[in-house]
Amino acid sequence: MEEPAIAMRRSILPEEWDYPDRGCELWPSCLQCPFPRCRYDEPGGISNSVRETRNSEIQRLRYEEGMAIGKLAARFGLSKRTIHRILKRSEE
Repeated sequence: MEEPAIAMRRSILPEEWDYPDRGCELWPSCLQCPFPRCRYDEPGGISNSVRETRNSEIQRLRYEEGMAIGKLAARFGLSKRTIHRILKRSEE
């Protein structure tokens, strides 16, 4: 019969746990996820990543296609002031 202390230590080892691989909203399986880092490991999580992508697109539309501030605001559902802030940050 195994000693209680050894049995207890064995039960807390990761190999002894059944970890369901449920993924997240971005990918159905953690073990097959194509992203280099987990969304939960990133500061700000997925919202920060989405915001950065949105801001890059706003900058591209403004500087490469010359889209007006008002059109950018309407397209992204933001205020004109927020569009100006995003564009100002890109200049810094």
